[in-house]
Formats: sequence, structure tokens, C-alpha cells
Amino acid sequence: MFSSRLKWDLPPNPLSLLIDEKRRAGGQILDLTESNPTRAGIRYDPAILSALADPAALRYDPSPLGLVGAREAVAHYYAERGVSVDPSRIVLTASTSEAYSYLFKLLTDSGDEVLIPRPSYPLYEFLAALENVNLRAYPLRYDGIWHFDLDALEAAISARTKAIVLVNPNNPTGSFLKRDEAERLQAIAARRSVAILSDEVFSDYGFADDGARVSTLAAGDATLSFSMSGLSKVAGLPQMKLGWIVASGPGHREAIERLEWIADTYLSVGTPIQLALPRIMAASRDIQRQIRERTAGNLRRLRQMASGSVAGVLSVEGGWYATLQVPSMRSEEAWATELLHEYDVLVQPGFFYDFESESFLVLSLLTEPDVFAEGVGRALACAGL
Repeated sequence: MFSSRLKWDLPPNPLSLLIDEKRRAGGQILDLTESNPTRAGIRYDPAILSALADPAALRYDPSPLGLVGAREAVAHYYAERGVSVDPSRIVLTASTSEAYSYLFKLLTDSGDEVLIPRPSYPLYEFLAALENVNLRAYPLRYDGIWHFDLDALEAAISARTKAIVLVNPNNPTGSFLKRDEAERLQAIAARRSVAILSDEVFSDYGFADDGARVSTLAAGDATLSFSMSGLSKVAGLPQMKLGWIVASGPGHREAIERLEWIADTYLSVGTPIQLALPRIMAASRDIQRQIRERTAGNLRRLRQMASGSVAGVLSVEGGWYATLQVPSMRSEEAWATELLHEYDVLVQPGFFYDFESESFLVLSLLTEPDVFAEGVGRALACAGL
């Protein structure tokens, strides 16, 4: 009776079952996976709520690409970062996930392929399945720093490949695209006639300046590219449900026209959040400051605590996550299960993000500092360190 796209009736994994068991028993879990800023002690200006009370929101004038004022606010966001983006190149969506859905509809037919990085966030499998798109992975390599294996990426392109997904900085590795990598990646995409989908939701959260780094492809003109971001990370407000796509490069005008048809089919972005966007963007500066201080402080603490131990903190340039490499005497699942069962500490095993080898644990740097320090201490005690 139901669509074959929805083959998601998988049994709960052992960690999920153990979490439920502990919570039913009233146990207190130190959650080092917390990625929701609204539950992580970030302070929000109440003016954000008043911004949603604009009387103009009572009038409905649908605009498929998004209200001009809201798209101008997104363009101003890029201007503050030294990138000129005309509002006509911007499409508003209800989220970055919806942006992916629009772009898969725009670029692919059933059975076409999209390349995704490995490791990466585990959402793509579900987004692709809903559009009948097949995924192929290209690897990120680690030799003290993360970098793209662009030879492997090009080898993964087939006649049915329509797009390359780039996450910049990557989630969970926190690695940024570098200028030389961007030039070669764009050359590959142009030569093989594929688009680039650049997910830049964490681009405001670098840990240090680096002139070799590329934070956005929104100004690119070498190949058809789509830069995505949204309020979930830019303003730490996932509940506000607003994201965007910036189209650039050859063919971007036709792409915008076609995206307008797609957006007009759904008209999913609410008027109140569009009208409030300029004020929310202004408020986001303080929210970003708090998040940067939180993530940088937790990263320093993690490195200090792991120093001199057999656990290693992998190089990370930005984002909200850090990866801890632990001895491979047991599997990631075994490490994560013991931490939760015996030490009441919740972490994510690397295989959740499709790491190619063992043993890695992914920790959220957004976690409240006291919880983070206690959880890391218990994790190192579990390892006998």
C-alpha cells in the first residue's frame, strides 16, 4: 500500500534502546551529543519574538522565491562577509533540508546520482530516498588534517551523476574547503557537467582565521553552484524554519526560474518569519558570539584533558563538533555502549557519520561546559586514561 521510498522501519539501535531504558529508570545522562542551541543554555533576546508580531503578517501576498525584504536581508548577510549576492539569486525555503529537496527536484530524475562526502551527516540517505535519488560517496582523507580526495571524487562521477554535495565546513569533521581544492573541484564539475551543492550552515563558526579557506561558493562563476544556509545555525534558531539557496555560475538564471516553479508548488515559508528576518539577522550576532565562545572553550578543554593520553582529538577547523579517536581494542559501538551503560555518558559512534575505520567518537562542542567537562572526564576514565 505504501511507497517503496519509505523503507525506514529499521529496529532501534542498541544505544537508543539503552537511552530509553536509562530514562525510564530515572537516570541522569550526560548528553555529549546535544546539537540544539535552544536546549544548550544559549541566551536569546526577547526582541526576537516581538519581531514576529509585525501586523503586515496578517496579509498574505505569496511570493514563491521569498519576500524581497527577506531576500535583501540574506544578501546583506553575505555582504557583511565580503560577498556580493543579488537578491534575485536567492530562494527562501523552510529549512536546509527543504533546500536539498528543491535542488534534487531541480537537477535529478528518478535513479540519477548525487555524490556526498564520507564522513558526513547521516540525513542524506533519507532526503535522497524521498526523491528516488541514488547516493555515491567520495572520501575525505585524514593525515593530521582533513582534505578532499579529488581524484577519488572524479572517479566516482558516472553518466548519471547530477550533483556533488559539499559540506563546508564538514559535519562532523569540521574541515573547511581550501582555495586550491575549490578551484579543482569547480574545474571537475564544469568538465563533467555536474552542479555543486554547497552546504554552508556552519560557515560562521571557524575556530581561527585562515586565508586559504573558502567559506562560501555564493560568488562563484566557474560552474553552476548552489550555496545553502539558514537560521538553524546562522542564528541558532532551528524552530524558526527558514533557510535559503543562493544560485551562482553558468545557468543560474534558468535555475532560479525553475526553482520558482518548485517553490510556488509548496509556498512553505511563513510570512511572519520573512518579515522578521532583518531583525533576527541583527540579533544573530550575539547568538553567534555565544556559540563561538562555547564551542571554542569546550574544544580547548577537550584538548587539555586528552593531552598525554592515548585518546587523540582530530584536527578540527570549525563547526559544532569534535572527533575523539580512542583505542581500537574495541568497536565504536562497544565504546559508546559502555560509556552510556557504565558511566551515563552519551556520545555518537563514528559509524553514525560513515567513518571509514574504527574507532572514533563524535562529541558536540555545543554542550554546556560543566556537562561537557564531566562527560569527557568520564569518557577518559572509561578508557583507563
